Amino acid sequence: MEKNVIKFEHVTKVYHLYKSDKQRFLSLFNKKVQCNEKKAVDDVSFSINQGESVAIFGRNGAGKSTVLKMITGVAFPTGGEIFVEGTVSALLELTAGFDPEMTGRQNIYLKSQLMGLKKTEIKALEDAIVDFAEIGEYIDQPVRTYSSGMKAKLGFAVNVNIDPEILIVDEALSVGDAAFKEKCLTKVNELIENDHVTLLFVTHATSMAKDFCKRGIVMRDGKIVCDTDIDSAIETYTKISGAKKI
Repeated sequence: MEKNVIKFEHVTKVYHLYKSDKQRFLSLFNKKVQCNEKKAVDDVSFSINQGESVAIFGRNGAGKSTVLKMITGVAFPTGGEIFVEGTVSALLELTAGFDPEMTGRQNIYLKSQLMGLKKTEIKALEDAIVDFAEIGEYIDQPVRTYSSGMKAKLGFAVNVNIDPEILIVDEALSVGDAAFKEKCLTKVNELIENDHVTLLFVTHATSMAKDFCKRGIVMRDGKIVCDTDIDSAIETYTKISGAKKI
């Protein structure tokens, strides 16, 4: 029997846009402070089953990132209901959760604990994460001494080695040099070959989406335009966006 691990039921997300920080602050005490409303997600409904690999397409501002933020719990819906079951690993902002004054090794524990792992579980994964990151002796140096690429490598290494049940990828496979990118692609492929891992992949690279996914959801202006097989979704996306198949 198929099991839903992600479900959106008539979800809407409205952002309130203020002209200044002062107006935003005053709005906390006075609901009459004027602002513009932006409906980033508009009455969206879909469900994703365990083990599915789904691509989400859409131009900037289509609502893709807002959907991902609500799945990961970074943002909350204004209306509707969201159901998520399973450990979520999001390859979005790879360096989120790092403390710059702590070493890379200490940050492995910090970030993994924020993602719900116990110290004993992290200890068992520590060597694999360190090896995957490929940052050598810097692993025991403060993260503030890292380049942006090194921080991204460490963030990716943590996220893909914690055995996630739901893997969310948003253009994160551009990490590092060519060899490391290939390593990242191979690791993601290994994860989604496991029937228990669900992949949600947001990208403009339609050929890469086709490599990973069998289903595609196309969004425009906060709404779902189509939810179908990957080939049909790519055709729809290229037509409405004017994008080339890459």
